[in-house]
Amino acid sequence: MATATPATKALDRAKVAHSLLSYDHDPANTHFGQEAVAALGQDPHQVFKTLVVACSGGTMPLVVAVVPVARQLDLKALAVAAGAKKAALAEHAVAQRSTGYAVGGISPLGQRKLLPTFIDSSARSFETIMVSAGRRGLQVQLSPTDLAALTRGRFADIAR
Repeated sequence: MATATPATKALDRAKVAHSLLSYDHDPANTHFGQEAVAALGQDPHQVFKTLVVACSGGTMPLVVAVVPVARQLDLKALAVAAGAKKAALAEHAVAQRSTGYAVGGISPLGQRKLLPTFIDSSARSFETIMVSAGRRGLQVQLSPTDLAALTRGRFADIAR
């Protein structure tokens, strides 16, 4: 499996320590985060999913939320963190167009357009976390601090 994606290229350019983990993605599976956890035998609190969220009533129309697979995104908490009145998951077509990635393989790294990024604070309790590397069946393991630096992300309590 080829591993070069915009996300892996961004990591290589930045010379950030990371490792790639790949698995065979089942095209019938639409629970992408849970599939990664099961296939890789990882802790669902340490594997994070990337969600594109539409916000209204603020200055950021689209944001990225990075939350553990074991938890759910708290849209109200994200709206508060983003300074918006409301937040809702973006339509798949909008998410794909803005990031350049297919749903299920959206990485917070190397997106077509850098969106404001919010990483759940629980990430700080791990030395490393895993996020999509930009393709279904490919995860990248890196420090949460490096993820925040590369995405200009902010840590916030956005998962419940």
